[in-house]
Order: sequence, then structure tokens, then C-alpha cells
Amino acid sequence: MPQTHVRFRRSPDFAISLGASINAPGETLAAEPVELDVAHARAGDLDPYEELLGDAMRGDSFRFAREDYVEEAWRIVDPAIQASTPILEYEPGTWGPKAAEELVPDGWFMAKS
Repeated sequence: MPQTHVRFRRSPDFAISLGASINAPGETLAAEPVELDVAHARAGDLDPYEELLGDAMRGDSFRFAREDYVEEAWRIVDPAIQASTPILEYEPGTWGPKAAEELVPDGWFMAKS
């Protein structure tokens, strides 16, 4: 059963939603979700880049990652980017390059149609 909730959204439009589950009259187990939405479009039709620059100039850090998070993400991803893994070509519509067959000694599973 859906839980009661309050949702605040900042982008692309400002919105507030209140949600709950209600029972139909005479029903005790047939709850259905209901949601009340209030939304307000931003004035001025700023594109996302203008919004981001505006947030930066105001010091609003909501849309920005912390430096320690960015450094940790690069620590994890950079070895994969720097790896010199060869690119193996194969024909479209096949199971992949010949080297892939070595990974599965008994062969790939083929569903019978």
C-alpha cells in the first residue's frame, strides 16, 4: 500500500505534492492512492545553464556535488578510463567477439522459439 508522503521539487518547475491512500466508502482493504499537486513554472524561461550559473552566483550549492564526493568518484572511475583494454570488433547480430566464447565454455544460452 502506498505511504502518505510530501514531495518538494525544485526543477524543472517548483512543485509540492501531498499523497495518501484512501479507502472507498464501505471498503476496508481497497485503498487507492490520491495525490494533490501544486506547481508553479519558473518565470523568465531560463535555460538549465543559466539556472546553474545563477545558483552559483547566489551561492546556492543544491545542484553541486561536494569536492570530496567528486574526488572519490574520480578515484573509482579513473582506473577504468585509463585502462588500455583492447576494442574487439564483431559482426552485428552475433553474440559478440570470439574472445567472448572463451568466457562461457559450455556456450551461450539460446532461448528456443
